[in-house]
Amino acid sequence: MAMEIAVVPDEKEKLMDNSLYLRGVAHLCGTGVARIPSKYVFPPSDRSAGDQGGAHSHQLGLPIVDLSDLHTPNRATVISLVGKACQEFGFFQVINHGIPKETIRDMTDACQRFFDLPFEERSRYMSADVRAPVRCGTSFNETKDKVFSWRDFLKLTCHPLPQMLPHWPSTPANLRDKVRPYAVHVRELFLELVAAILESLGLVSEEEVMKEFKDGTQLMAVNYYPPCPEPELTLGMPPHSDFGFLTLLHQDAVEGLQIQHEGSWLAVKPLEGSLVVNVGDHLEIVSNGKYRSILHRVVVNSRLPRMSVASIHSLAPSAVVRPAAPLIDAANPRRYIDTYFSDFVNYLSTREVKGKNFVQSRMVVGAQDEERA
Repeated sequence: MAMEIAVVPDEKEKLMDNSLYLRGVAHLCGTGVARIPSKYVFPPSDRSAGDQGGAHSHQLGLPIVDLSDLHTPNRATVISLVGKACQEFGFFQVINHGIPKETIRDMTDACQRFFDLPFEERSRYMSADVRAPVRCGTSFNETKDKVFSWRDFLKLTCHPLPQMLPHWPSTPANLRDKVRPYAVHVRELFLELVAAILESLGLVSEEEVMKEFKDGTQLMAVNYYPPCPEPELTLGMPPHSDFGFLTLLHQDAVEGLQIQHEGSWLAVKPLEGSLVVNVGDHLEIVSNGKYRSILHRVVVNSRLPRMSVASIHSLAPSAVVRPAAPLIDAANPRRYIDTYFSDFVNYLSTREVKGKNFVQSRMVVGAQDEERA
């Protein structure tokens, strides 16, 4: 049995107060830290098995969906592939998605320049209020996390865009101009994917149903992971599922995303020009469990910074998320209770979110027992 090594705070760390950690890991790295403070050290059972940020981890070949066939006679094949990917993996990658590479490049460049700003400039947007239209912060949920994750973030509420845009950071000077086109394009892509997924479930994506998604929420989370001096001791993000209907993720060329598949943590190799799409908790509920949100995490490395941009989409805040009636019958009884967007916000505000504990809290009693079995 491997000997467990205790991490003892050094003298410099003992002098740190919690406010330093709340300034984020980019600021911490700027102090010249050579060892990670114990605040960032995960229990051995939760770490990335000492793989130094995924360099030696096993990779998972996610299904690749070519969206150029979505509006051709091959649409049925694409729909089938999307449905199979949602059911078997909960993740897939899309290519030929229609978002210009220049739009993605400009967006990521502007976001990187935000994290390059002095702390005093970035701190203007720091807030513990999860309802804030713009929020800069650190870790996963810094007000509740017992152990901090090696991650800084900028969260931008994107819908309705004309009302939200004035709240976005005014520095770097062109951030709004460079990020806005990506937000518009990725929302259009989300609506295309929603129609395909509803079709794969045998649900009619009629105008009334699609209007609920057109009026839905959109949150862009820009995640920044600086190089970490001891990546084997921490995580960029702990295992979690996403609360929304779908997440569309752009990741740079640095590996870090891992998903849990058949009991193992497997790395998702970045594919140039693609976006990663994953099933969220709300889609799990709407599909009555046919499609499941999947645990995923982020590992870090000691050599290169990494940045990803997650666009998290769902129904309108006032909508009720419930299993679709056609997917409930005697053989497939209802598995989830009615859920509101406010339920998740309240959950996030009052406790530490771990794994899939939110969506599991929305299961009916019988389904909870079945899940534990």
